[in-house]
Formats: sequence, structure tokens, C-alpha cells
Amino acid sequence: MMSRSYTNLLDLASGNFPVMGQPREKKRLPRVMTVPGVISELDDDQANSVASDVPSSIIQDRIIIVANQLPVKAKRRPDNKGWSFSWDDDSLLLQLKDGLPEEMEVLYVGSLKVDVDPSEQDDVSQLLLDRFKCVPAFLPPDILTKFYHGFCKQHLWPLFHYMLPFSANHGGRFYRSLWEAYVAANKIFSQRVIEVINPEDDYVWIHDYHLMVLPTFLRRRFNRLRMGFFLHSPFPSSEIYRTLPVREEILKALLNSDLIGFHTFDYARHFLSCCSRMLGLEYQSKRGYIGVEYYGRTIGIKIMPVGIHMAQIESVLRLADKEWRVGELKQQFEGKTVLLGVDDMDVFKGVNLKLLAMEQMLKQHPKWQGRAVLVQIANPARGRGQDLEEIQAEITASCKRINETFGQPGYEPIVFIDRPVSLSERVAYYSVAECVVVTAVRDGMNLTPYEYIVCRQGVSESESSSESSGSKKSMLVVSEFIGCSPSLSGAIRVNPWNIETTAEAMNEAISMADAEKQLRHEKHYRYVSSHDVAFWSRSFFQDMERTCKDHFRRRCWGIGLSFGFRVVALDPNFRKLSIDHIVSVYLRSKNRAILLDYDGTVMPQTSHNKTPSSEVISIIKTLSSDIKNTVFVVSGRGRDSLAQWFSPCKKLGIAAEHGYFMRWSANDNWEVCGQNSEFGWKEIAEPVMKLYTEATDGSSIETKESALVWHHRDADPGFGSSQAKEMLDHLESVLANEPVTVKSGQFIVEVKPQGVSKGVVAEKIFTTMAESGRQADFVLCIGDDRSDEEMFEIISSAISSGVLSSNTSVFACTVGQKPSKAKYYLDDPAEVVNMLESLAEASDPEPFSDTRSEDSI
Repeated sequence: MMSRSYTNLLDLASGNFPVMGQPREKKRLPRVMTVPGVISELDDDQANSVASDVPSSIIQDRIIIVANQLPVKAKRRPDNKGWSFSWDDDSLLLQLKDGLPEEMEVLYVGSLKVDVDPSEQDDVSQLLLDRFKCVPAFLPPDILTKFYHGFCKQHLWPLFHYMLPFSANHGGRFYRSLWEAYVAANKIFSQRVIEVINPEDDYVWIHDYHLMVLPTFLRRRFNRLRMGFFLHSPFPSSEIYRTLPVREEILKALLNSDLIGFHTFDYARHFLSCCSRMLGLEYQSKRGYIGVEYYGRTIGIKIMPVGIHMAQIESVLRLADKEWRVGELKQQFEGKTVLLGVDDMDVFKGVNLKLLAMEQMLKQHPKWQGRAVLVQIANPARGRGQDLEEIQAEITASCKRINETFGQPGYEPIVFIDRPVSLSERVAYYSVAECVVVTAVRDGMNLTPYEYIVCRQGVSESESSSESSGSKKSMLVVSEFIGCSPSLSGAIRVNPWNIETTAEAMNEAISMADAEKQLRHEKHYRYVSSHDVAFWSRSFFQDMERTCKDHFRRRCWGIGLSFGFRVVALDPNFRKLSIDHIVSVYLRSKNRAILLDYDGTVMPQTSHNKTPSSEVISIIKTLSSDIKNTVFVVSGRGRDSLAQWFSPCKKLGIAAEHGYFMRWSANDNWEVCGQNSEFGWKEIAEPVMKLYTEATDGSSIETKESALVWHHRDADPGFGSSQAKEMLDHLESVLANEPVTVKSGQFIVEVKPQGVSKGVVAEKIFTTMAESGRQADFVLCIGDDRSDEEMFEIISSAISSGVLSSNTSVFACTVGQKPSKAKYYLDDPAEVVNMLESLAEASDPEPFSDTRSEDSI
């Protein structure tokens, strides 16, 4: 199960040094320690990252599916000695295998639904691995209670279903101890995965909200691991999610996956909005695929609702006992129109709202009294708590009241089934129901409508031909707040909180003409039968393959502590600028060109005071005073502020407003480098910008001599970005015939004259140096944003055109680890200043002369 080389690494890491030449004993999966200890979250694993470039000897692809519970059933043997296990055919984890490649090996990691004594855990682990390819994660009882019943069920699950803990009795308050237990449980799951994984060969697919920080544990150990995550619950809007005290930790953990899947676009949109508002990340859509850029990695966003297992439903439909049960139910409800509800007993399924809507329908349409029956199947509750007890009492009271009010001898309008119902019995109820009603106020997916549609289709094939033409029909009344709603276009969608409209929808559904019911049913059946669980898993796995295809081509390394950990993935040629290396090259060179951006490069973007420090002034003055150096500050800022700030640096060149204004030293006049000095276009552009400024709180207009800039850094992130895109289109339209370019940048939209860019500045500097007989043999170009990429790009074309020699030492450097045309990076402005200080110390400044011509550069 495990590559030999990696097993050896595990032995070495744990201090087990096998004696050379002796046969190795069969390695048992070690049992997880169940002694309570200090939770240290992540940092103890920091030094153990494995990122081998050597492919494993195992060729066959394998996928490890990780979920809270394994797809197996466990029960004690009759003699109470040991356990017997069998597959859980109802488990989605087992069903999704149908969509994976036939030759792919599938391994499961998860917990069991039963408590296994610590003395039996080793044997159970080996048995499950050998017979079922399952690796159990045994959680200590104290951690299990706080993890599952605490953080998962009392905090995450209510919050993801839009229930805020306004009081201690409503939802679940956040307690740090529960979060620590959640982290500890995820770590135990990660240890079980690590025991069996081949990091270069395996895919890992993690499921649901129980394991949302697991991607960080695994990514920390294996930088290039191919890993996907699918959330089966709703993802709430940013206004709800941002109340979570550990909101950023969970977001960053999920972003350590390669592909993140959601049932609906709404859930994905909410997640992307949270990434934008809380982490400042934006997404892009390319050729139909949505991706989030995160430290050089593109995390794919997959939107695909899960389906049902068609073969399982169809096999149950053919069972003889089902036919017997159908006959019994038809006799029980003879002459009645059956509406059916199948829901888990929890506070979000809206069962009582459905009962109230049924009551309202019987009041508003008395013709259904004595004829319409709502059969409500309530599956056992998975959680517990005061909220659940209250809703159960409310449901019981409603059933009693409605039946007492509208009941007749031999007729009860509400049939409430509060017990476990098998799939075969559920199928029998589907077969006799004229309509299924789902009124959940929030639900991740809900496959009840899908099962109902397939069962109604199956009934027609098993009945006589005289009835078949009328039996292939079904009707659905579904809440607009459930995940399956968007895919069921023929269903009657309702707001379950509106009792009156839900009642009218139920009446419309059972009153509709059979021909219309058949058309809607056929449309639904085509979708459900083609978008089954195999289609879903196949689609997700194919997207995971596509997203991970470049993993072993790119250079990856991990940075950050605890849940700030992330993997940076960059081009193999992209590396950190070595100060020792650049200083040694600097000392050997004779004609140097140094081009520096200002904001975000020598001045932090977050700094409110944008005036350069005395340290920066001193360093740049020293560099520019060296006769071998031509130093320029190339900035988008105005010439007046730059000239004032750098007035002590007499020999410094300045290119202001992205190069529209340029001077070679303090004694030189400003040159205008734009192709056009007419600014009549401002009268067109400025009113448009003012319009958006008035409509966008937190935005502002910066008026430069040559350009207009609209800033939205302080606006609402989502609204500001949307307004910026709209303004970009608006300005491009009204300025189509003007000699200007409209560009968007980091929280800005800028209008400036054509032919003005930092790339043009760089080209002019290099050309002027070459024409004066001082072709640059050393080029240092540093910047942090999109406009600086133009400088990096021009360097290669300058070499190919001969303006720069092929022997020129080029150091194109971006600030921050991110995709760039530069080949080097420094982490932040502090590192830039530190590097420039090293160059200044290696410089040979000469006393300043009052006379300096352009020929002397």
C-alpha cells in the first residue's frame, strides 16, 4: 500500500532504524494514541515536509477518499468476540466509485460509527485495510464529543445553515476548546492518511465540513499532493460566515486544496466573496473554469450538484417485497391523493412549515378535506439539543391539531411516521405519492426529489400497459433554499416561510392536468438519470486531474506558521534574489542601470505616510552619486511630490506619472514623453468618474497632470470591484476616439495618454545609455504591480534588439511571491531596502558637480 522509499522516511522520522540485512516485519498500521494531550495545532509538523521530485515506483493511480465516517457498517459478533463489517450501500462514498476510472484503486480513511475498544483497534485496522481497503481513524472520546457534537453540530452546521448563536440556547456559541478539538480530530485524520499515502502518485479527495482544516495538515507534509475538497452543506453568505471567529483559518485551510467543489453557484459565489472580502483574493473565469489565484497556485472552483445512485434505486424497485408494500399502501390510501414529505428531523427541514401549509390548503380549498393526505416521514435526528426538542414538540402539536380539526372516520389528513424507514419502504411511498413536498429553510442538496422522480419512472414500467400512460408523471413542490432546486426547473419553487403561497403551490401541484405533469416529469427524469452520482464523481475527478497537471513542473515550497501556512508554486526559473550574488555582479560591472518603482517597492502599500524615510533617501542618494550608475525612480505619482521628496538626491533620475514626465537629474528640465499634450479628453472622462464616485462610498478621484485615476481601495470590496469593471467599459466606450488608454490596476482605474508606460521609460533609458557609448552591463529593475511588468517585459526585447548586450547581467525583480515576468523576487519593501543598502555600501559615490550634461550619463 505504501512506497518502500516513503516507508523508510516514516521509520527514520519516528526513530525506527531497521537493522540492515535483516528481513522487515510486516508493518501494522499504528493505533492513534488515545491519551489526552496538549493540542499544538500545526507547528510540530513544520520540519517534516516531503516534496520529492523523484516519481514513485508505483505507476497505478490511486485515490484516497477521506470523510468523517467510513462507508462500512459495523456490529458486534453474537459471541461478543470481535466485530463483523459490511459495506454501507447507502453511503455516497461507496457509490462515487462508479464514476472513477475502472483501474483506479480506491482507499477510504474515516471513522467508524461504533466505539472500538483500544485493545481491539490494531486488529480492526488491519482487518478493514485487508478486506475493505479502509483505514479507520479512532478518535478519543473526549475529542470526539467536542469535535462532532460540539464544534461540527453545535457551531459549524447551524452557522452554515444561517443560524447565528444570538443566545446560549439558540445555535452554538464559539468555544476555543471545541475549535481545538476540531483541529485535533483533523490532525488524527491526517495522520491516518499519511500512514498510507504515496505522495507523488495518489489523489486525495476530502469530503464535507467536518474536515475543512485537513488540507493544511496534508499540504504541510506534501507540497505537491493532488488534493480536492467537496463541501456537501451550504456555504453561507459572507455576512454570516464573517461572524465565525476562526473564519480566516478555515478559508486558508480550504485554499490548500487544489479543487474545491460546491453543489450550486450560490454556495461557490459566497465562498469567493469571503475570499475577496477577508483575504483580498479575486477569482477569474477562463474557458468556463473558475480559479482563485493564491500565492502562485490556481485553486479550481467546481460547481456540480451530486446525483443519486440509479442502479441502487432501480434494483429496489424490482424487489418483490416492494410490490407487496405498494399494494398495501394503495389499499390504505385508496381514493386519496397522497402528498409526501421525507426529511431528517432537524430544525432546518421546515417540517412544521409544511404541516402549516397543508392546514392552510385544507382551509382554502375545502374540496381536499377527506381526500388529500400528507404523509410525513421523519428520519431520526443526527444532532441533539434544545432547538431540536422544541421543533419536535411543535410538530407533534401541529399534527394533533390538524387531525382533530379536519379528521373524519377513516381519514387523517396528516400521517406522521416517526421511525427509521428503509429504502425499499421509502420507494413504496414514492410510488403512491402524487406529489413530493420539500420545505427545508436551508439544505445543502436534498436528494429526495431525485429519488422520487426515478421511482415514479420505474413504477410505469412495472405496471400494466393500461395504466402506464398515466403513471409516468410526478410533481414537486420544493423550497428555493435547497441545493437541488436550481436543477429542477419543472418544480414549483416556493419560499417555505410564506405559508399561503406554499399552500397554493401544493394545491396547484395536485390539481395540475396529467399531460402537464408528464411533461415536467420527463424533463426532470432526463436530467436526474444523466446526472447521477457517477457523473458527479467523474466530473469532479477529471477537473482535479486538470487542475493538478502542472504540480510536478513547478517549484513549490511552504511558508507560514499554523493556519497561515500556504504553498507557493512558481515557475522553475523564478527564485529569490540573492544579495551576495547581486553585490558581487554589481562590483564587477561598469555601466549600471537601476530602475525603482516607489509605492509597494521602497514604500509599503499599507503605509499612510508616503514620504520616503531618511534611510531610503540616503541609500538612493549614495547609489545615484556613483558615476557608474544611472538610477531612476519610475512611479505613477506626480512629478511635484517626487521632486520634493527626492530633492536631496541631485543625480537621481525621475520618471513621473508612468513616464509622461521625465528628467535625468535635479538640474535637468522635465521632458514630456507623451505623444499628445492635448487633455480635452479629461472633460469627457472626469464627469463619468464623478458619477461612479458619488455612487460608490469610499472611492475617490486623483487628478494628475497627464492622467485621471479612480481609486476604490476603501470601498466595499465586492461593490468597488464591480463598479470598476463597469466604469472601465463605460470609459472605453466614451473615449474610443480619444488618444488615451484606459487600464485597471490594483484598486484603480486609470486613464492616461497613449504611448505612456514604464516599459517605454525603461527602453528610453537603455537606448540613451547605449547611444552615449555606455551600454548597460548591469540592469536592476524592481517593481510590485501590473505596470511594472511592462518594464520587465521590455528588457528581453532590448536584448534581442541589441540595445542591451546578451552579456548584460539582468536582475528583473518583483516584490512578493507571485507570478511575474521577472525572474527574481524579494518578499517585501523591507527586503528591497535591505538589498539596496548592500549595493549602496558597495558603491563609490563621487562629490556632486553642479554641471552635468545629458552626454555624461
